[in-house]
Amino acid sequence: MKEYFVDLHVHIGRSSDGKVVKRGTANDLTFANIAYEARYRKGINVIGVVDCVSPWIIKDIEYLLKKGELEELPEGGMIYRDDLVILLGSEIETREKGGCHAHSVVFFPYFSQVKEFSHIMEDYMPNLAENSTMSRLSGQQLFHIADSLGGFYMPAHAFTPHKSFYGNCTHSLHTVFDEDSFAKIPAIELGLSADTYMASLLSELDGKAFTSNSDAHSLIKMGREYNVMRLAALNYEEVLKALKGQDGRGIVANYGLDPKLGKYHRTFCLQCKEITDLPPPVLKCPNDPGHRVVVGVRDRIEVIKDRDDSPTDMKEQFAKRASSAKRPPYHYQVPLNFLPGVGPKTIDRLLDAFGTEMNILHRVEPEDLAKVVPQSIVDLIVKGREGRLAIAHGGGGIYGKVLD
Repeated sequence: MKEYFVDLHVHIGRSSDGKVVKRGTANDLTFANIAYEARYRKGINVIGVVDCVSPWIIKDIEYLLKKGELEELPEGGMIYRDDLVILLGSEIETREKGGCHAHSVVFFPYFSQVKEFSHIMEDYMPNLAENSTMSRLSGQQLFHIADSLGGFYMPAHAFTPHKSFYGNCTHSLHTVFDEDSFAKIPAIELGLSADTYMASLLSELDGKAFTSNSDAHSLIKMGREYNVMRLAALNYEEVLKALKGQDGRGIVANYGLDPKLGKYHRTFCLQCKEITDLPPPVLKCPNDPGHRVVVGVRDRIEVIKDRDDSPTDMKEQFAKRASSAKRPPYHYQVPLNFLPGVGPKTIDRLLDAFGTEMNILHRVEPEDLAKVVPQSIVDLIVKGREGRLAIAHGGGGIYGKVLD
């Protein structure tokens, strides 16, 4: 068994010939560029690409297979240049009871299943090539399609205000999925504004793995959150076993943004343009209750939780439950591009010297970092490792900021 870096939520922005696949993403976010970035700059071992429902991306994958850049593995997944495993999947928007919308990701072991899924979804998505439109399915229906094809299903950024199950659809996944379906869902994705300690306040999630993924809409944001998984080999089957905690496989650690850095951590007033710093839950504007607000993830969880831990004792109570729930630790990390004074040129110098961002954030000794960048930047990287950075929390679509 070895430990590997796994990011299960990376978007594709464009096809290889420039067609838009996902709106609001970077122009250089192609399948080939994602594979190269993950392998050679980020140091990620497994990535989940979540726009493979698009026929344009299916053509790109077919081209890379013919070219020999990709090879399908017998145990599922694609291997890129003998070292990076790519899981093929799609993020799909569903419509739930009451008209709310939620995002989920589905993954399949084999390319043939991805193509069959794409063919099926032609009946449910008005513009399949651009994987940015809502499907005419519920989460329950999408689960059944993925399950029938041999794939697995995972609610995405489960607490985000606008398009997630807990964020704006329900207080419990049991209202969305029947018991058999709920039991087969191996994991939920936490999202950038939540962490393990917050999600553990919902007891119905005790049997689900928590994943921390980047939801990257640009190359530089890949790996800003990831999972460390214990696997016997790199392939789809091993990753699924890790999510289920089977045969000694598992998630041994989550690495993610401090939730305060997330775009939706606290409640934001759309009129006052202010992010609240009052104790949660804040569900209305403190200045004028008639103002429209975007309710923060921290505030929403405080409303729907069924455990009574307060924010101050949340981690202490979590530690008492962790052994029975088999929860790995959640480590806060601050990606290089979040650090004040660290721009693209500085990042390139660090990558040239130390290989990958994972090495820089977690492995390289401070004295070695100081040979490449000023001591002030070294201090920020070390503080980020130790969770000692001062952070102003985000909300309403605005990222939090490192204040040091």
